[in-house]
Amino acid sequence: MADNPDACLPAPLRDFVFDLHDSSRRSMIEKEQKVLYKCTLGELSGKYFSHGPWPSAEAIASECGGDGLFLALYNEFTARHLHAVSRSRPSCRDRLAGWEVYTTLFDVLLSEGSDGLLIIPEWAFDIMHEFVYQFQGFCQYRTSSSDKRKEEDWELLRQNQDAWTVSKVMFYLHSFMEAASSLPENIDASSGKMGIKNLGIFAAVALSRLECLLADYTSCLDVLEMDIVKNSLDDGAIGEVFQAKISLAYHAGVAFLMLNRYKDAISVLEDICSEIQRATKSGQLAELVGSDQQQFQKQFDRMLALLAILVNICPASTVLLDGRNRDSVGYLVRDKFGSQLLKIDGGEEGYDSLFGFACPKFIDPAVPDYSKNLPAGLNLQTYNLQILQFINEMEKQRSLKNLHSYMKLYTSIGVEKLASFNDCSEVSECVSQLLSLKNKMLQREGTDNSVHSALDIHYFGESENIYIDEAQTEKRFEGFFLSRISHSRDIQKAIADLVID
Repeated sequence: MADNPDACLPAPLRDFVFDLHDSSRRSMIEKEQKVLYKCTLGELSGKYFSHGPWPSAEAIASECGGDGLFLALYNEFTARHLHAVSRSRPSCRDRLAGWEVYTTLFDVLLSEGSDGLLIIPEWAFDIMHEFVYQFQGFCQYRTSSSDKRKEEDWELLRQNQDAWTVSKVMFYLHSFMEAASSLPENIDASSGKMGIKNLGIFAAVALSRLECLLADYTSCLDVLEMDIVKNSLDDGAIGEVFQAKISLAYHAGVAFLMLNRYKDAISVLEDICSEIQRATKSGQLAELVGSDQQQFQKQFDRMLALLAILVNICPASTVLLDGRNRDSVGYLVRDKFGSQLLKIDGGEEGYDSLFGFACPKFIDPAVPDYSKNLPAGLNLQTYNLQILQFINEMEKQRSLKNLHSYMKLYTSIGVEKLASFNDCSEVSECVSQLLSLKNKMLQREGTDNSVHSALDIHYFGESENIYIDEAQTEKRFEGFFLSRISHSRDIQKAIADLVID
């Protein structure tokens, strides 16, 4: 069976295919599909196909009555499995085959409409997440160095220039979002419309990721304001898939940082990291993130690295690098990246390595000219450009950060004295920096985009002096109560899931 997986199908596999088809196309019982997709699928993959492909769609067609839509879904998750277990990098032919798998599935889904299909949120997220992941991989592949590519691969790329184009990827994501938006808000799983509804919701999550990869940060944040996303958070479909919440928060955090909206970035990242901390303490983390613990930990570390940058550049940060409270997010940031922050504060380089680790692998969606040799490093051009943009902004802020630290020591100080502290050759240069600091720390916040200062001090100039006062801090308790409410909801959900004999 290892050489020919289609020759003999194990009985558990036939039963699985039959039951999964039944749950998605006939009975549409969500609980049954959750067990099949989240548990049985992994067990069968580990037992029979841990290093190889699942049987072909033709081999199992009789178990689902030759249902074309289900066979397209089967092709997608078996191709995803093979992509995950393969020890070698996907070839050009493999990448183009992946495009054919998704276009076939999406064309069938969109042409048949929204009736007669149940896909649970976890399954819908996996489909859309993998779709954008493979697009990202293909963009990096087609712009990689020409020297390492075979002539056969060149010919395949020239013949399939329409494959994995950003316009078609965007078309599919927006089409699912539009189809889902046209459906009623509260629909039952048995209605047969939950398949398209969930696919549309997680197409929006995938779109936020894609816009961030393309460095269109405003569009990335616009996705968060869409009704299809806002109505699905917390108790909705996105709230059921922890990886989706992490994806939204991470890419929103990157977008806020690159748009110089530091307080919003801190708020988003601190909330999700606190939720991860609670899940870790309660022992629910393995259940929430599934078997891919290593990838999850890497993503968590990236968010902590982003917070380390933000804490260092935003004076009004709410994250305290507390070495005593081991349960705080600030403790984790300090524990993992404290040494790098000390080097940065000491005048050494460090932002580039932190951001290079924390940021996503940005991509260039343009199709290159395959008739010419591609220069080395073309696949990293967009990534390097975004890092350079970030470093340039940090360099501008370095002297302003020093200026801020001096002002925190005084309630009033002469401009000339402040200029000498900050190594300004002229007083006018110091005045320019004072104005620049105040201007750069005026940032948009919240959904209403109202402008507030990210400084923890107020200052103004009169005559030859600068007068400084600490920003008035209001005691805010809503964060505590919201965290307790969220913790209580997690406990109630855990109790509800208990099986009592």
